[in-house]
Amino acid sequence: MSKVWSWGIAALVAAGTVPAVNAHEPAKTASASASLAPTALEATAVVDAFHAALDHGNEVDALALLADDVLIFESGGAERSKAEYASYHLAADATFSQATAQTITHRTGRAEGDLASIATESKTVGTYKDRPINLIGTETMFLRRQNDGWQIVHIHWSSANAK
Repeated sequence: MSKVWSWGIAALVAAGTVPAVNAHEPAKTASASASLAPTALEATAVVDAFHAALDHGNEVDALALLADDVLIFESGGAERSKAEYASYHLAADATFSQATAQTITHRTGRAEGDLASIATESKTVGTYKDRPINLIGTETMFLRRQNDGWQIVHIHWSSANAK
């Protein structure tokens, strides 16, 4: 996985982007501003499919898009595998996604060889657990191309209350 990190950092620096992520914020609307390399379109479709699966509460489809060794960073915590994510935050992420609406405000993405990075900025609103939600968020996903398509190998989500 160290090659993924090295390539990811290099890709982000080359793109002039220092992204972050918020997985609780699925892509429910089109991007207001995008800078996607044509080579990243297939990987971007996987990111969107992951969020769509969460939007529909389809945990099986969401998990199918994650590598077994996926590393997920969120709110200072880490989940180090698909199995760990499935047993801890997946259900809550799906519930949150179904209760809120996300608007993508900016997205960038690149792919080189078998590695891709997709960085998304968003705004999420709604009500979750009887509490109003009004967040700005960032999400970075790294993907690796396998024989059967792209898989998500790393997610970093970050959010803050909107001002």
